[in-house]
Amino acid sequence: MIKREDNPEILNSFLDYISTILNKSPNTIKEYNYDLSNFLKFIKLHFNLTDETEFENIIISDIDINVLKKIKLDDIHAYLSYLYNVHKSKAATRARKAASIRTFFNYLTIKVNLLEINPAQNLESPKLDKRIPKYLSLEESQKLLNVVSDETDRNAKRDYAILTLFLNCGLRLSELVNINIKSIDFSEQKLNVIGKGNKERTIYLNKACILAINEYLDVRPRDKIKYDSRDALFLSERRERISNRTVQSIVKNELQKAGLDTNKYSVHKLRHTAATLMYKYGDVDIRALQELLGHESIATTEIYTHVDNSQVRDAVEANPLSQEKMNKY
Repeated sequence: MIKREDNPEILNSFLDYISTILNKSPNTIKEYNYDLSNFLKFIKLHFNLTDETEFENIIISDIDINVLKKIKLDDIHAYLSYLYNVHKSKAATRARKAASIRTFFNYLTIKVNLLEINPAQNLESPKLDKRIPKYLSLEESQKLLNVVSDETDRNAKRDYAILTLFLNCGLRLSELVNINIKSIDFSEQKLNVIGKGNKERTIYLNKACILAINEYLDVRPRDKIKYDSRDALFLSERRERISNRTVQSIVKNELQKAGLDTNKYSVHKLRHTAATLMYKYGDVDIRALQELLGHESIATTEIYTHVDNSQVRDAVEANPLSQEKMNKY
């Protein structure tokens, strides 16, 4: 874990800015800190400002504005090339890091006027591969829910509720972990969650979700809960708010029990599954799906319009030339 006390002062000032002014979430701030700390380590190595050979041990606390003034667009390109060639980083990862660098230099140039020239002004994002998201079929989703059993696991009702919310609501991992009991309106059957960019949105809960939550609440621990976790919906064995890693472990375990490939499916694939099932079977308007998933851009949601191959097949079969045959002489 990268600690703020290991950062140069200028980086911590930027993190304070995106936290208090841009209102970025704690998870987003951690990502910026990680991305930019590694970028600055690379810069010290790239500029021969360190004798350290182990990348992780490079100290960046001594970096000041004079070092940053030397950075050119070519140096940023060299970093992205390093990520690709050495770490085999995917295009999406490199695009995120490029966005972090752009925001950082924009802050230095425009917000605090420490730089006259922004080296990242013309920095382009790596072109992303457009791929159809992996998702569970309806039958596989039902199989996953059916493997959870009271007889083998005392946390079964909790784990079943977690899977039910993922598969019915398309929640992100961080959104599920941070659900508070008081955020659930049982009379209106809805839930408020905080998504990306600290944006709040409403998730409507169907009967399966309400039933699963209520059955879990009946067995949820009532005493010896950690003070800062008393309002958390989902608790761990230690009686504190469940962690991302624990939820990932639960999902992986249940996928294995269902005989599903854990190299292919994960927590995030359950979000894809929910979106796909709603679009395929629910006749959901794409704008409604965008709002439910918390996508900022409709383009992100539109990928789910390409997953239902039966619609494509029907379109081909509907072609008026589909019944034509070659003349035989």
